[in-house]
Amino acid sequence: MQQSIEPNAPALTGVRVVDLTQFEAGTSCTETLAWLGADVIKVEQPGSGDQGRQLSADQPGADSYYFLLLNANKRSVTCNLKDERGKALLRALIAQGDVFIENFAPGAIDRLGFSYDAVADINPHIIYAQIKGFPSEGPYGQFLSFDMIAQAAGGAFSLTGEPDGPPLKPGPNVGDTGTGLHAAIGILAALYQRQRTGRGQRIEVAMQEAVINYTRVSYMNQPITGRPPERRGSGPARGVAAPSGVFRCKGDGPNDYCYIHASRGGGGGHFDRLLATIGQEQLLSDPRFATSKDRTEHAAELHAIVEEWTRQRPKREVMEVLGAAGVPTGAVYDTLELQNDPFLRERGTFATVQHPVRGEFTMPGWPVRMSDSVVPVQSAPLLGQDNATVYRELLGCSEQRLAELREARVI
Repeated sequence: MQQSIEPNAPALTGVRVVDLTQFEAGTSCTETLAWLGADVIKVEQPGSGDQGRQLSADQPGADSYYFLLLNANKRSVTCNLKDERGKALLRALIAQGDVFIENFAPGAIDRLGFSYDAVADINPHIIYAQIKGFPSEGPYGQFLSFDMIAQAAGGAFSLTGEPDGPPLKPGPNVGDTGTGLHAAIGILAALYQRQRTGRGQRIEVAMQEAVINYTRVSYMNQPITGRPPERRGSGPARGVAAPSGVFRCKGDGPNDYCYIHASRGGGGGHFDRLLATIGQEQLLSDPRFATSKDRTEHAAELHAIVEEWTRQRPKREVMEVLGAAGVPTGAVYDTLELQNDPFLRERGTFATVQHPVRGEFTMPGWPVRMSDSVVPVQSAPLLGQDNATVYRELLGCSEQRLAELREARVI
């Protein structure tokens, strides 16, 4: 780590990350580190770069919005790792790095000559992180994986969908970005431990195992029933009484719904407050809804009563009225509604950046608020945008040397 850091600098100022990630699982990890203040140097293949630059591209000659969303606040250098001169550049960067991270296909980084042992020989203090689809020593260790593969193999698909329908992919990319966040946590812990021991270490996060971690609560009934949990759509989980689910609100849009969860605290709790708010206090004495068991048995009737009230009001009003009354309620907001929410924009949940090719672009920012570590969101870099700066300042390359490397297509 660098010394003489300003006391008001962001949390990871002085931490240098040598970033060989691509697509989403790895890039979301390094973007997180960048938003915490680390100097993330994204090492890419000359000419093409991270494959994510062209994933779902809509405009020739411009990086995809997919890439922009996952690579903010980084610097980009190009380096041909099939050329010995390119490998020498990477070794020199590793020597000055604190973290090395990659998420290539199984075995690829070893074939390039940058296994953990090789990198640790260059810099024994480095934190070496790898993101793979499956545990490397397991039976699927050589298998390729993407988000949907990890969610299927990690149990998330089996929990998602209607009771009589097929398993479905959950909307959030917990297999990709969720694994990246797990890796970031491991890297932060390793950096902290290094302060005590002076040693680096290897970190591996398997996407399958990260998804398993996200679904841990789904394991709570298995010791009791001996069976896996059933898919329940948007309805309440096993053991949760009605009303709990999605209720149609005013409007005919695909997301004009609210999720209401008033199944707990029957004695003066959520259920009582819900009935009082929708003008159905008389149901408190209705034997159909006297206990949690009764409400579960008459869930369809109860749902219809509540939905008769929600259908007369927009979802935002339903959320505001019930939420103010102490009833857990969430409107089903789509991504455009969230991006245009005035409070979220003012808070910085979404940030607008200026991209040199795309122009103005609004994207989600970093959600963790820290009183003493603030890093403004910056646009993702163009391919090789920081070659001259990084190679000159960190490695001492002259302009002549840089010109030679460009001519040879090493950078």
